[in-house]
Amino acid sequence: MKISSATGFFSVASHWFSANIVSLGREMRLSYMPPLMVYVAAGISGLTGIVGTFYVKEKLGLSAEFLAMLGFWMMLPWALKMPLGHLVDLMWRWKSLLVYLGAGLIMISLLIMIGLLGHTEVMTSMASVETWYVVSALLAPIGYVLQDVVADAMTVEAVPRVDENGMALDAQTRKLMHVTMQTLGRVAIVGGGILVSVANVFLLRDAAALPEAEKEAVYLLVYELALIIPLVSVLGVVLASWLRRRDIQRFMSQGYSKLEATNLLTIHADPPPVNWWILGGGLIFTITSLTVGLSRMPGAEEVIFLISMSIVLFLMWRLTNELEPEARNVLVGTAFLVFIFRAIPGPGAGSTWWMIDELGFDQQFLAVLSLVGATLTLFGMFIFRRFMAERSIAYIIGFLTIAGTFLSLPIIGMYFGLHEWTAALTGGVVDARFIALIDTALESPLGQIAMIPMLAWIANSAPDKLKATFFAVMASFTNLALSASQLGTKYLNQIYEVTREVKDAVTGEVTVPADYSELGHLLITVTIVGLVLPVLSIVLVKHSRFRNA
Repeated sequence: MKISSATGFFSVASHWFSANIVSLGREMRLSYMPPLMVYVAAGISGLTGIVGTFYVKEKLGLSAEFLAMLGFWMMLPWALKMPLGHLVDLMWRWKSLLVYLGAGLIMISLLIMIGLLGHTEVMTSMASVETWYVVSALLAPIGYVLQDVVADAMTVEAVPRVDENGMALDAQTRKLMHVTMQTLGRVAIVGGGILVSVANVFLLRDAAALPEAEKEAVYLLVYELALIIPLVSVLGVVLASWLRRRDIQRFMSQGYSKLEATNLLTIHADPPPVNWWILGGGLIFTITSLTVGLSRMPGAEEVIFLISMSIVLFLMWRLTNELEPEARNVLVGTAFLVFIFRAIPGPGAGSTWWMIDELGFDQQFLAVLSLVGATLTLFGMFIFRRFMAERSIAYIIGFLTIAGTFLSLPIIGMYFGLHEWTAALTGGVVDARFIALIDTALESPLGQIAMIPMLAWIANSAPDKLKATFFAVMASFTNLALSASQLGTKYLNQIYEVTREVKDAVTGEVTVPADYSELGHLLITVTIVGLVLPVLSIVLVKHSRFRNA
């Protein structure tokens, strides 16, 4: 009887592993590689994240509120995915040029930081360190959004419409391919995160104990290694071009003419009509954002957010007229739920500063947390693959909200001394680092899950000639949620002020003392808001005419 039970368990486990893990590998195609390489480049962009955090903390006198405001401006270019997506549809054959442009901007951003760390005096003779840092921080997201909007379009192109003999594939087969492609896209981003986490664990070992000059040399090396990021995305575009030429040759060898072979591989041979609403709206958004931002008027972020949200909602309304009523209701309901889920504010930089100063988390340990988080996120996406395919967005977001609320409690507990009690009880085993590792391990798989069903729905259901446009408009809407999140974070940091110690670079005198007395209230407020808003949004959609994917 015991043997039978054990055999049954291993049989079930083997079947699950085959259905959820091995099957994704079996469904991998070489045509998926080009967009995956661009996504990997986005994933390895986190290589400089930990170094950037410590650089800001150690070298710059920027407040948590200012960094939240800077985060808002860094998210704003993602709202430009809307006109850029339509531009990709219009210039489909030449869309790779945007990847090259994006790679150039990312490289300039990295070179600025390399200059600050390696040639500080030369850089500061032209502008302040803070100014250079802000310019670098704003250039990078523009480069990444250019690459991302093309990668989204490339995922549609990567899923073939015909088999190797030129015969049309059925709708169900293509739907599965789209889900696989979008899942692999998230896997590529997270996989890139794993690579950089491993690199950071190695590069930042003992960094906290190094003399200042050697520590800066380590930071410089990290930024120099990050120059591989734009190279990877460019190689993805080069591979896409080679695969297309290879496939055209294969079909021609089967008797197709060059034109016929090209048409078999083309999503839409003719560009769609120019949608001046989208291009004009994007132009108005850009001009308004720059004007208001440069004017330094009070409430500039709020003004820009409201204007950009109005433009995006108007263009969404115009674009969804291309869909049938039922499909329109599904898309609107889904986008609304994802927006609210992503708009939840966070505690901001103060939480990380507290972990560094009060809990003693150094560069290497933060790299270890990042590695654990990225690895388990990747594993979690495999585990939840069936869950995402079989459950509605409302169910998924409800589950993620409740899980996220419970997983925020250990960090709140540590602020009030939970780790001291558990360490005393367990002989020092369950200390702050142990709790942080376990909490990160449990929470990590949750973040990437909500977007996959919506992306797969767009890839499979949007009109063929407007795939990139639909991707971009919905991404603009959901990315505006991240801008809303940054605004919420800024407001909370105004209410609950958290500061780390700032010293004068010349005299070494403390100009701003560390004060984490209000961090506990900040963490509790973020947790309550993160529970209440998504639950209310689910109830609202359930009692409306809208549906969700």
